[in-house]
Amino acid sequence: MLSVAQTALELGLVYSLMVLALFLSYSMLNVCDLSTDGCFTLGAAVGAVVAVAGHPILSLPAAMLAGVCSGFVTAVLQTKMGINSLLAGIIVNTGLYSVNVWILGGSSLINMIKTETVFVWAKDLLKNTPMSDLPSVLVTGIAAALVILFLTVFLNTRLGLAIRATGDNPDMVRSSSINPAFTTTVGLCVANAFTGLSGCLLGQMQKSMDVNIGQGVVTIALASLLIGATVMGRGGIAFRAAGMVVGAIIFRLVYAIALKLDMPAFMLKLVSSVIVVLALALPYLKEQWPVVSRRLQATKGAR
Repeated sequence: MLSVAQTALELGLVYSLMVLALFLSYSMLNVCDLSTDGCFTLGAAVGAVVAVAGHPILSLPAAMLAGVCSGFVTAVLQTKMGINSLLAGIIVNTGLYSVNVWILGGSSLINMIKTETVFVWAKDLLKNTPMSDLPSVLVTGIAAALVILFLTVFLNTRLGLAIRATGDNPDMVRSSSINPAFTTTVGLCVANAFTGLSGCLLGQMQKSMDVNIGQGVVTIALASLLIGATVMGRGGIAFRAAGMVVGAIIFRLVYAIALKLDMPAFMLKLVSSVIVVLALALPYLKEQWPVVSRRLQATKGAR
């Protein structure tokens, strides 16, 4: 169980970067970005290619830059071409499949078994220390902490407040002489940078990069976001962002428990869907429970 918990923690921290990206785009900017799957794979592909070329540290900013480009295209489709945000995300996600295969040189897989990655570099750095067996936890934990710190500072700047205001009331932002197209573009670029970083770290952690590595990750991110929001509740930006990390770890623990119970791998998608439904319905059911309880008591009294 200790090994299962460690694996869940490592994967939870990696995916938490993508959940934090969704926290910015969905919770703050009020944009449902469905390009997440393709952008996640894009970050993994760019990170893998750069790492194989012998630059494991450079692969991180390269993956983030690729994510920025993906976010920029999605934002342009929404703000300059009048395309619905959902359709814009689907269009970019579809196009990114071909882009990702092109980045991989026409292949669908890159093997990084003999490639020096940031995790190999961290393991060598931590040799003969108490953390020598936990390089993945350390690397992903530092990445998550830095993203939380960045969001806490960024979303309290003038630009960050404008992004939050755009999500709340774009008409008010427009009347305040702030261009909502600009704030939307910046928000999506920053969010997709985190998604690209998440994909890059997962690919290097798994020592391989498959073109389908990002399939369905938007569901995982949404479920983790809802779990984190339900568990941690309301609070400041730092507290809510930390809740996203907690939600991602809890989601991976549920996955790990399902695998431990010998659940078939093809059932895990259904598990994801059930978790999303429960996370979405729980606040409503909690709110409706007093009414239902009173009706049940009234029915018993009538009998």
